[in-house]
Amino acid sequence: MSYDAEIDEFLRRHLRSVQENDTQAYHDTTSDDLTLYEWWVTPHRLDGLPFHEFMMDANARRGTVFGAEGEPAPTRLDLSNLHIQRYGDTAIASYTLLVSAASAQGVKVAAHNESRVIVKLDGKWKVVHVHKSPAYAAPHV
Repeated sequence: MSYDAEIDEFLRRHLRSVQENDTQAYHDTTSDDLTLYEWWVTPHRLDGLPFHEFMMDANARRGTVFGAEGEPAPTRLDLSNLHIQRYGDTAIASYTLLVSAASAQGVKVAAHNESRVIVKLDGKWKVVHVHKSPAYAAPHV
């Protein structure tokens, strides 16, 4: 089965925490030993929470949200082709993240593919690993 309401709800709450610069909700939904690959940041693995904490705090001070450049703009997140695989207290969510931002110039949509590994730790779901890749045609195509 590729749909799990509990994991879907958790995942959307976690993603909103990043989008809205809500560091408390981010900590509530993310393991301290998070590992992640952010393809547009560095070709290397990032470890722990400080990377996103810095980004979220800086965005909150500027009054911007994830996905919006310059002036704050209405944004929305969509999870295209969401697929959830659950194995007891472990779940893997894979999807294409679409971030839409409205501005005076129109709506811009950014997309990338993501996989998030979610584990139940001490009775609470936590994201423990994130892998992002570009959503464009591979060079060999």
